[in-house]
Amino acid sequence: MSRPPILNPQAIPVVGTDAQLKPISAERLLPAGLRQHFATVANADWQPELSGDGGRHTTREPAAAAVLLPLVEREDGLQVLLTQRTAHLRDHAGQISFPGGRSEPEDGTAVETALREAEEEIGLPRSHVEVLGQLPIYTTVTAFRVTPVVALVRPGFALRLDEFEVADAFEVPLQFLMTPAHHRRHVFHWEGGERQFLSMPWTGSGLAGVEREFFIWGATAAMLRNFYSFLSR
Repeated sequence: MSRPPILNPQAIPVVGTDAQLKPISAERLLPAGLRQHFATVANADWQPELSGDGGRHTTREPAAAAVLLPLVEREDGLQVLLTQRTAHLRDHAGQISFPGGRSEPEDGTAVETALREAEEEIGLPRSHVEVLGQLPIYTTVTAFRVTPVVALVRPGFALRLDEFEVADAFEVPLQFLMTPAHHRRHVFHWEGGERQFLSMPWTGSGLAGVEREFFIWGATAAMLRNFYSFLSR
């Protein structure tokens, strides 16, 4: 079903949060807890809450893609490393996203796509990455079938942003994102339909050290919500 793009998601009213749901236990958000959970819960054992955006803005055929959901091991807990895309890109311009992109034939697997794209976009070396597993495919309005690859990241790396694609990078505590009271629900109405989406705004500093709000929403927020659903199993 065709529908207009959401150009200013911050202006769409918040209709509620999911504060009634329990956050993930602190033990499960530790590296050991995550390793154990991925080792014992297979994708076949659960269904993702959100499988896609529910429509398309394009008539092109769906394309495979993968993103890295990087969990950086900091002294004060795991941090999710996110990027802000540059404003001139054709797809998802200016939005908050995971490092990742379209799969290439030579990649072979979603894991290889995610690792390659993370190296190309932000200079994250593979030697610092421990892949834990994958989440189910999420289909975007731009017709990408995205496989999220979850990984622990050992600190000590220095980011090198691809300035054409990435405007900034920042970290958000995993515990914040896995607390459903921070999952805000929005409803976007247009003539002929409506779309619901989640947001998880975070105030923090990017690479320049300037504090500001990063508006995490859309596919990125949905994949984080699916990660919450997986960890709550």
